[in-house]
Amino acid sequence: MKHLLIVIALFLNIASGCQSDGGGNTEEQAVSGTEKVTYTVSNEVFTNPERGFMHTWQVNAEGAAITAASLNNLKKENVSLILRLYYLEKFKTTPLSQAQLDLIKTDFTRLRESGLKCVLRFAYTDAQDGTDASVAVISGHLDQLKPILEENKDVIAFVQAGFVGAWGEWYYTTNQLTTPANKKIILDKLLETFPKEVKIQVRTPKIKQDFVATTTAMDATVGYGTTNTARLGFHNDCFMASVDDYGTYVNVTAEKTYISNEALFVPTGGETCPPTDVPVASCSIAEKEMTMLKWTYLNLDYYGPVLQEWRNNNCFTDFERKLGYRLALASSSIKKEAALNGTLEFNALFNNSGFAPVYNSKNTFLILRATSGGTVYKKKLNFDVRKVAPRVTFDLKESVSLSGIPAGTYELLLKIEDNSSKLADRPDYSVRLANTGVWEASTGFNKLSQTVIIK
Repeated sequence: MKHLLIVIALFLNIASGCQSDGGGNTEEQAVSGTEKVTYTVSNEVFTNPERGFMHTWQVNAEGAAITAASLNNLKKENVSLILRLYYLEKFKTTPLSQAQLDLIKTDFTRLRESGLKCVLRFAYTDAQDGTDASVAVISGHLDQLKPILEENKDVIAFVQAGFVGAWGEWYYTTNQLTTPANKKIILDKLLETFPKEVKIQVRTPKIKQDFVATTTAMDATVGYGTTNTARLGFHNDCFMASVDDYGTYVNVTAEKTYISNEALFVPTGGETCPPTDVPVASCSIAEKEMTMLKWTYLNLDYYGPVLQEWRNNNCFTDFERKLGYRLALASSSIKKEAALNGTLEFNALFNNSGFAPVYNSKNTFLILRATSGGTVYKKKLNFDVRKVAPRVTFDLKESVSLSGIPAGTYELLLKIEDNSSKLADRPDYSVRLANTGVWEASTGFNKLSQTVIIK
């Protein structure tokens, strides 16, 4: 018995020392030939596409384009998004000028060059007593914008419906744009104009409920598609400002529940606002609200006292981590050996500690990189990263074809890349997992600390 205990102790000692360079703990399962690696979760604040705190940059008609220097400076703040708000005050009764169209095209080009994306909005006035455009003019402007939007859909993270009323917030209109009939015309036109891959956020839940003619939240059978229902999300520009957020909600409890369920599939974001009948939003209130409503982005530029409250009470950094998605590997398992032109059984457990899921579809690849010579082979997975919901462990199981990969030893990596062929090879647009020691900034790969021998 004593000898048996010594042997067990020696075995445990060896196993506990199998710490890999990539941040994973390796466990050999000799009977099955399977190797399981467990991963350490990182607490680091880092940038990921289409999520997080963002800046709002507005520009008047025919104004100055974004500069490359200003975009590059955002990386120091771990910012991957800006809200680009175009005011079209010169064009309330006329078509957009070529100068205006060129400004928008230049901005998109510079966003792409800098590795960022935008949340997009258009408006005609920034004053409550200002004037907006007619339905006919809005429709004409969207026709002019359509080819530009199609060409640059890769750097549009989301769109805020805009165009209507002061700041494009669907209120204070001078052209009766908020009648049920006109709201439907404008939303139909927005959905027709923007590429089907782009999700459009409306200002209140009731706007969507009226448009889709139901107060029942969609489920996964609809949510992962590209129908009009599946494309409409929400932005709240008076987040936590009052009981009903300055009229954002009519039936507060029911509509928050509705957004919570819808936001498994469509984004929620916006900005805070000067509080009225509630105190400046505390960390605990903000955490609860952003968890329930699945916030994916939030304006860094407004409202200052609320943001400062979070900094003063040490939750701002936590929100930097949690806004949007924050995906991490818990473990992965593979068989150490595979047959030439055979299959590799790949199993991985993912967690999402962010407030929200990923909303835009991505392509995920298992990367096999030769340990001798470094040749890379990419094998596309069926994995839909959008389905890694917050606070639910996702069990990925796939049989990966090894066809076309020669015999040899390969390290395994995971790449979650942008759906656009123009951005697929850009590490700035790849998803970084929140594990220690896995990220390769030069490639956009996440190291799995696993090797496989093909023979």
